[in-house]
Amino acid sequence: MRELSFIIDKKDSGTKIKDYLKAFGVSSALLTKLKKTENGITKNGEFARAIDTLCEGDILKIRIEGSGHMPRPCEMDIEICYEDEDIIVFNKPPFLPVHESRNHIGDTLSNFAAFHLGEDTAFRAVFRLDRDTSGLVLVAKHELAASKLAGKINKDYYAAAQGTINESGIIDLPIARCGDSIIKRKVDENGERAVTKYEPISHRNSSTLLKINLETGRTHQIRVHLSHIGHPLLGDDLYGGDTSLINRQALHCKTIYFTHPISEKEMTVDCEFPDDFKNII
Repeated sequence: MRELSFIIDKKDSGTKIKDYLKAFGVSSALLTKLKKTENGITKNGEFARAIDTLCEGDILKIRIEGSGHMPRPCEMDIEICYEDEDIIVFNKPPFLPVHESRNHIGDTLSNFAAFHLGEDTAFRAVFRLDRDTSGLVLVAKHELAASKLAGKINKDYYAAAQGTINESGIIDLPIARCGDSIIKRKVDENGERAVTKYEPISHRNSSTLLKINLETGRTHQIRVHLSHIGHPLLGDDLYGGDTSLINRQALHCKTIYFTHPISEKEMTVDCEFPDDFKNII
């Protein structure tokens, strides 16, 4: 359960509680839950209705109860790069899925989150990484944080691409599924728009370390775009990458930038490269 307090200032005096909360980012669905929760909404310590009016100096509080269920907890050695009452940021190692699936039960990031948090609430990863991609994954601890962060995380990816790339560039090419495959993607004029920005950082082992930022979030976007221009990621055998130096796609989400969902402060969280990635860059 998370309790949030708001001190009402002069500019919000005369505002209805429901309008104040919606302006803060509370969804209609969450507002309905708050109204059904005992002491879900209080003003100056007393029960309050969503249609009640606020005055300057009022103390408005809401209680967000846990909803949903975590998967089975499992202890793992995973770095936590940041944590507070509302969010947690993990440094996901390679070869670890984010969510459980038919082939991965009990051995995912969600299972470690359940072990660490020990809360009766859903696993709310704000974004996901491929199983073999390493790096930062932000998990919201309650639905207000999740809804306010969805689609609003900026990320710096780093990738080791085959060949020499000397100039920065933008790849703006649509991506679609390859035939009936549920996994593989390709550049296709009938696909969804995908935009990838890349900047060369250094060169080693006949490859280029790239810093990459995405304007869109298509499945396998970085891997497909770089393979299409003749520079597949090292280790990415699905899209033609050389596997002699690393046994997974050389892709790491190193830094994320976002506005904190509750304090509304600008946040930056960073992590180190994993050892297999360091060895090739």
